Amino acid sequence: MNKYLAEAFGTFWLVLGGCGSAVLAAGFPEVGIGLLGVSLAFGLTVLTMAFAIGHVSGCHLNPAVTMGLWAGGRFESKYVLPYIVAQVIGGIIAGGVLYLIASGQVGFDVMGSGFAANGYGMHSPGQYSLSAVVITEVVMTMMFLIVIMGATDERAPQGFAPIAIGLCLTLIHLISIPVSNTSVNPARSTAVAVYVGDWAVSQLWLFWVAPIVGGILGGIIYRSLLGKRATEHKSLNLA
Repeated sequence: MNKYLAEAFGTFWLVLGGCGSAVLAAGFPEVGIGLLGVSLAFGLTVLTMAFAIGHVSGCHLNPAVTMGLWAGGRFESKYVLPYIVAQVIGGIIAGGVLYLIASGQVGFDVMGSGFAANGYGMHSPGQYSLSAVVITEVVMTMMFLIVIMGATDERAPQGFAPIAIGLCLTLIHLISIPVSNTSVNPARSTAVAVYVGDWAVSQLWLFWVAPIVGGILGGIIYRSLLGKRATEHKSLNLA
């Protein structure tokens, strides 16, 4: 149960910190943090939680990461569904807290603001097409999993994985916020879509399918192309 609670708390922090920065601080007059600030906020949520709960649950905070680690042979099948449920619950609670805060502003309109929801077409920040968003979400999540698996490999420098993973998520947001508002995380997308409703819910399927496909691809690629071959040549490298 501690693992599931840790995943719920961790995902709560990711959504509140990441989406909260987008909703409350990104466009604030004169001192708004902008795209760079939002990207950094998402990275910092993962970095801080990795140190806080990584030793408890592994700090997935993301159904795509859980599925990717399972595909990469790093996670047991029996824990996959409970982890995903805990992540979604934690995210939705954070979305509710964020909604209560944001709605305290005069003139707040959840539909008009977008509430950090992910979308394609007219709901993409840069008006990107469905196909462009699919490619972006699959590729970005795939690379995220490769970095996660590489940084947490027993042969990697120990103790630095949270930094590498947090910076990777920051970079992913810097690249893809204009395309899809950056999901790479179905729990994060669900957490805000349920409060926006309408178009955000109707487009939510993409932000489950594409990140999970990308996560599984990343896990398989690392396991089959990088993990085994690196192990086979370990003695040669050390020589």
